[in-house]
Amino acid sequence: MRIFVPPIKCQGIKTKLVSWISESLDFDYQGRWIEPFFGSGVVGFNMRPKNAIFADTNPHLINFYKDIQTEKITPGLVREFLEFEGNNLQSKGSDCYYEIRTRFNDQFESLDFLFLNRACFNGMIRFNKNGKFNVPFCKKENRFAKAYITKIVNQVDNIRTLILNHDWTFLVQDFHDTVKLAKEGDLLYCDPPYIDRHVDYYNGWSEAEEKELFTALSNTKANFILSTWHSNKYRENEYIKTLWSNFYIVTKNHFYHVGASERNRNEMLEALVCNFSPRIISSTLQEDEQLVLLEPRINYENKKAI
Repeated sequence: MRIFVPPIKCQGIKTKLVSWISESLDFDYQGRWIEPFFGSGVVGFNMRPKNAIFADTNPHLINFYKDIQTEKITPGLVREFLEFEGNNLQSKGSDCYYEIRTRFNDQFESLDFLFLNRACFNGMIRFNKNGKFNVPFCKKENRFAKAYITKIVNQVDNIRTLILNHDWTFLVQDFHDTVKLAKEGDLLYCDPPYIDRHVDYYNGWSEAEEKELFTALSNTKANFILSTWHSNKYRENEYIKTLWSNFYIVTKNHFYHVGASERNRNEMLEALVCNFSPRIISSTLQEDEQLVLLEPRINYENKKAI
């Protein structure tokens, strides 16, 4: 499976897990693919559904891809913009970055958002309580080398081709409203910020929201897949037991690399929660991976508990 990497980077991006999500569940659906937590879009983009609704509370993510859809942003414009501002960055250093950050927080232009996302510290997307982007500079004045710009342009071009050849709707709205749009035959893919783990997101994620999502997905007539974390060597996700254990849960060991040191190779058990019995395909697993299906504690019929 060829994976298209989106041009906007997000914390917790699922690039290395897309194939697993697709192949381990072997799901099919007759209706729309619906994402209430669009984020980077890497999962939905690579599933390439004919008809989809991509929604998020972060207007800057959604507007970026709407601008590609309306061709306000093209690969050529991206190259021209990044070459121009990349030269400014090399000559002016961090002053250039903070000038563009100030401009973005005043005008909210998508190309400025792309620049900040690729030049800020650790590719973070973080806003203050007033909705202003506040991530500092990554301290790399030569960030936008020719090869790096070409890489970003190619990413924009790949996603542009997908967007223009599919019936996709991009919405700025809360997950409650998006889940309500799902009907029988649709597939909801939910990738909220991981409870007790992710803090770098447009909005935070609380226990109350986790419970609200649980209620919404428990009542939907659509099939759903929820991406979350199961455990690591230090602790377990308590909500797997207290909320999600009545659904099917597929888990897989996944390693995260932070820095070059071997001791920074941290293992976490990823989890996919779904309200349908998955047809697991394990032939693509690597030697250091495992795939486990946890059966629900109660039986389900027509997606409702007995």
